[in-house]
Amino acid sequence: MSETLDIAARRHSFRQLHAAGCFVIPNPWDAGSARYLEQLGFPALATTSSGAAWRHAKADGQMNVEEVLVHLREMVAATRLPVNADFEGGFAEDAAGVARNVRLAVDTGVAGLSIEDSTGNADDPIRSLPVAVERMRAARRAIDEAGGDTLLVGRAESFLWGRPDLDDVIRRLQAYAEAGADCLYAPGIRTRAQIEAVVRAVAPKPVNLLVGGPSEFTLRDIEAMGVRRVSVGGSLARSAWGGFMNSARLIAAEGRFDGFAHAASGAELNALFRGNA
Repeated sequence: MSETLDIAARRHSFRQLHAAGCFVIPNPWDAGSARYLEQLGFPALATTSSGAAWRHAKADGQMNVEEVLVHLREMVAATRLPVNADFEGGFAEDAAGVARNVRLAVDTGVAGLSIEDSTGNADDPIRSLPVAVERMRAARRAIDEAGGDTLLVGRAESFLWGRPDLDDVIRRLQAYAEAGADCLYAPGIRTRAQIEAVVRAVAPKPVNLLVGGPSEFTLRDIEAMGVRRVSVGGSLARSAWGGFMNSARLIAAEGRFDGFAHAASGAELNALFRGNA
């Protein structure tokens, strides 16, 4: 019973975060990175499909639904914070399969989950709008049947797949909102004009903005545009991989160990995790 109450409390606080202001929801890739981000004071966390896949020596999009569900349970158990699941396209071709898998994801204890409209097929990367809407409605029904308190994020992926048609993205986001998405997300939009147009188009529903690299905008700038939450996708995982790869390459190519200059302190890491076993 206490575990059920804890999950309910996390989901409630997660919804409250989307009601006003702007917050950063960073993306850990394992239990340790989740625990560290919690210690830094972030109010919620989100998984990253790419970071999780790289951890398992797979490319983004190559994990199956069973592997992802294991990962979600691990992440929910690692932290006291609400966790939003990067649930990719729902891991099914048909709407019934999306509903089934969404229900399984809800059962892991996540406070939110996203469904995207990409296919993973470079020749036909974005699902038709009617099909994408049907899948979003299926996700909504699955969440409602489970109690309705898990937040549903609708993602329009066109900018990530070489189709930067803002008008089409806005039409899609509006349709996903109508189909029951609580929060809208168009990864790949970057300019002030694009961001503000999306925020206006789906208001009053909250918008998630992806900041995956150095940006001209600060968090205060982004909040002023009306964005409610900011995620970083796989960027923290890429940063960790970048430090590891640089150090390893220096050893392999030059026999040098300079890459360890900015390594984290073992004592600090042990202090962070001591007692967690």
